[in-house]
Amino acid sequence: MKIAVVGATGLVGSKMLQVLEERKFPVKELIPVASAKSVGKELLFQGKRWKVVSMEEAIALKPSIALFSAGGSTSLTWAPRFAAAGITVIDNSSAWRMDPTKKLIVPEINANQLTKSDKIIANPNCSTIQMVVALKPLHDAYHIRRIVVSTYQSVTGTGVQAVEQLMQERKGEDGQKAYHWPIDLNVIPQIDVFLENGYTKEEMKMVNETRKILQAEHIGITATTVRIPVMGGHSEAVNVEFEREFSLDAVRDLLSNAPGVKVKDNIAKFEYPMPLHSKDRDEVFVGRLRRDESQPKTLNMWIVADNLRKGAATNAVQIAEYLVTKGLLA
Repeated sequence: MKIAVVGATGLVGSKMLQVLEERKFPVKELIPVASAKSVGKELLFQGKRWKVVSMEEAIALKPSIALFSAGGSTSLTWAPRFAAAGITVIDNSSAWRMDPTKKLIVPEINANQLTKSDKIIANPNCSTIQMVVALKPLHDAYHIRRIVVSTYQSVTGTGVQAVEQLMQERKGEDGQKAYHWPIDLNVIPQIDVFLENGYTKEEMKMVNETRKILQAEHIGITATTVRIPVMGGHSEAVNVEFEREFSLDAVRDLLSNAPGVKVKDNIAKFEYPMPLHSKDRDEVFVGRLRRDESQPKTLNMWIVADNLRKGAATNAVQIAEYLVTKGLLA
């Protein structure tokens, strides 16, 4: 099987290569794709060196799947051209997520929606993915009415330049800035651009994508997304109101048996999810489970995951695995 990775030299693209190798995805031929300045460079994968090629070359090589992580504008331009050549695109940008003709997929939740005719498949936002993986079993059991979420997101969610800014600031050095403000020893309550309603684009992604994935337009959702000086792993404080009553024991049981979820919730032993635990892991970690004592049928929970893995690369590879397993490739 030929697999193209578009944006192969970036943070997420590099992680996609790592995850493909770790999960022993049946790659017969790798087609790494990057910007013009990277064409001709070589990447190591499965013990071999593979030459970075251009978009046109990649299409001509006709891979079965193209994993895209090269930004929204690139995806809008090139994903349709790959799809027109019969290549199934799994796109990590925000370009296609809210397109009503495209599926927005988290394999544990809605991979069964996919068909052979889906040639551009959207990978959700990293913060949305980890939240819905944890909420889906609870939604099935108790029917979510409202979600209030605040995120604590690592600099790797922005990219290489943000990582460099954080490390330079810690060394007291000047350099290019990914953020308007310093990030080290600081917290920035803005992720992506502000919209007319005063929310950021990242906040509205969480609102709109969650409703689409759960197929529940009625759920009230409000989000505050925050950047913190952490190198990897996103954390979320989630307050979720249900239509039905629940017990904490039943919630723990549901989450413990949910695919892709790991419960870490023993306050007597100071056990709760942290980015330290999620690093290089594919599970979504859930803890600090407790009732909201201010109103009925409401749960507080803390959700942590590796944003470059389950929040991006692993989710995309899992979609590819499902397509192969179900024989949904042309």
